[in-house]
Amino acid sequence: MIKTYANKETAAVGAGKKPKAISAELAKIAQRKLAILNRVETLDELRIPPGNRLEALSGDRQGQYSIRLNDQWRLCFVWREGDAWEVEIVDYHR
Repeated sequence: MIKTYANKETAAVGAGKKPKAISAELAKIAQRKLAILNRVETLDELRIPPGNRLEALSGDRQGQYSIRLNDQWRLCFVWREGDAWEVEIVDYHR
């Protein structure tokens, strides 16, 4: 279950809205992935579908995980005790 969002834009997408900073297409994909993230009870459940490409992150994002929204954008989050915290939509290549 999603417990917290890292920013207002991601929270808005989670509430079914489309912030100006995010395209309509990306918002639609993100809403679908956020629904999945909100439903799962274990990290392993995010390995399916394989297109999620669940990854443990390193460097300045050590302790976070990500799933892909597309080639450029990721949904990053901290997984703790069966819940997702600090969930954010990130342009991973910036």
